[in-house]
Amino acid sequence: MSDPRFGIEEEYFITDLHSREMVGRPPAEAIEACKAAMGDAFASEMFQGQIEVASPVFTDFSQASDYLRGARQTLSAALEPFGLGLLCAGSHPLADWRDQVPTAEAHFIQLFQDYGHVARRSVLSGLHVHVEVPPPFDRIQVMNQVLPWTPLLLALSCSSALWDGADSGFMSYRQVACGEWPRMGVPPMFVDQRDYDGHIAFLSEIGTIHQPSECWWGIRPAVRYPTLELRMTDACPRVEDALTLAGLFRVLVTHAMEQAQPGATYDLRARAILEENHWRAKRFGIHGRFIVPGSGTECTAEQWLGMAQLQFAETARQLRMPLLFEHASNIIAEGTSADRQLAVFNQALKQHGARSALSRVTALLLEETAAG
Repeated sequence: MSDPRFGIEEEYFITDLHSREMVGRPPAEAIEACKAAMGDAFASEMFQGQIEVASPVFTDFSQASDYLRGARQTLSAALEPFGLGLLCAGSHPLADWRDQVPTAEAHFIQLFQDYGHVARRSVLSGLHVHVEVPPPFDRIQVMNQVLPWTPLLLALSCSSALWDGADSGFMSYRQVACGEWPRMGVPPMFVDQRDYDGHIAFLSEIGTIHQPSECWWGIRPAVRYPTLELRMTDACPRVEDALTLAGLFRVLVTHAMEQAQPGATYDLRARAILEENHWRAKRFGIHGRFIVPGSGTECTAEQWLGMAQLQFAETARQLRMPLLFEHASNIIAEGTSADRQLAVFNQALKQHGARSALSRVTALLLEETAAG
């Protein structure tokens, strides 16, 4: 089969460069400048202080690298005249969800009406990756093959340890907050696309959802595109980390499509292990111990990545990403964004108050986002 096409969506917090706080109500002119700069790639988010970029379709990873770096530079340049900057992370250290202003679009208004404080507290940013799964492949069967590996991707992406002005105790508090929503996190077990479509039709029929896209599971078949969409991962301050995660997901999907019966080993026990590994990933990040799918033994994140390399390195080579696992190993060796944030926060907390410590973390994230 040909190399699957893919796309990447990044969400950003608009940040005041002086106070370093997330901006509740950015100037309309600033938003218009971003829209003009990014064109159709620009998208609003639930809150006025958040924006999203949805990439074009890529066929090669060099395209993705150039585009993401260029998008960040373009948006930063558009915001700078207003004293604003761009921050890419799962949570914003100096954002108070109580101060955020909802975006006045019908879809978002409906979400706030339906989900109340669950929606109001969702001041979160994710990294979403689409990978093409063309006919005749069954997207749910491919998804079932990929699912057991998704906690490893989450662990590598963790960037939301700080929440509501404090250390949350989780490396991805974003995933904790996502757990307050229905139809997020690990998807239910589905046999195939027909089974999945039947469930979506049932939810629509009984009025649980207004549209199929209101099933926000951490990995799902996209509604508008013939893709599998990864939604579980935190937004990444470093572009290289975002590209690495997108590359790993693309490799997993490609390898799944090469199997004779994708998802054949995904059963109730595999799903139970997936649930446990997902919890450990959001709690401990790369410092967790994970259950090896199919064996019941435990391993470190480094060992789990090593198993992935043994299994998927040839697929990565075929997709012209020979350094993919080296980049993933660097994340574990150097620490995730959550690790860097906590190191700065805890060091500053010894000498300054919590507010100053949070400000220093925010400065780090602004710098890393702009460095892209």
